[in-house]
Amino acid sequence: MAASPHRAQALDAGGERTMLAAAAQGDEAAVRAVIAAHEGAVARVITAMLGAGDDADDVGQETFVRFLSALPRFRGDASVRTYLTRIAMNLCLDHLAKRRRRRHWLRFGDAEAERAIPPAPAAPTLESREEFALVRAAVSHLDDKHRAVVVLRLLEEHSTRDTAMLLGIPDGTVMSRLTRALDKLRTALSPVLDR
Repeated sequence: MAASPHRAQALDAGGERTMLAAAAQGDEAAVRAVIAAHEGAVARVITAMLGAGDDADDVGQETFVRFLSALPRFRGDASVRTYLTRIAMNLCLDHLAKRRRRRHWLRFGDAEAERAIPPAPAAPTLESREEFALVRAAVSHLDDKHRAVVVLRLLEEHSTRDTAMLLGIPDGTVMSRLTRALDKLRTALSPVLDR
């Protein structure tokens, strides 16, 4: 369901401002076109942060709901993709924090409820998964702040400056988090890298 790159380029090159203005006025076709042009990029960020599933779908929908409600105030200082990525990343980080709080509460709260939670899936084995799956698993085990930098800087290929802007942190912090994340990934992936 991801938009083709040609559709996104067509909107960027010619009519994105017109399309955004029409979407802000409630034009349903324009809203669908804006979503179609950017849903693939938003889905990549969310899936890299949360994994696939209902949570990712919910955050994806909320990303576009928030974007569309803010559209009349959108000044265009950043690209639509950058703006959507920032909304998606903030929602992912909020969701991950809620997930941690919920686990913490359950750990110290109702023992019956804790037993009802299914165990986390086992880490993929080298024999049963491709290298891509191992990398994805390693990235998913990074803490939120390191995962966010890896997703934006390496997977989505944003510049250091753009990554810093999207996360609201200094450029130097992006670089230090990226260095630490890469060290952690090297350690986690050493069985694959040492082959």
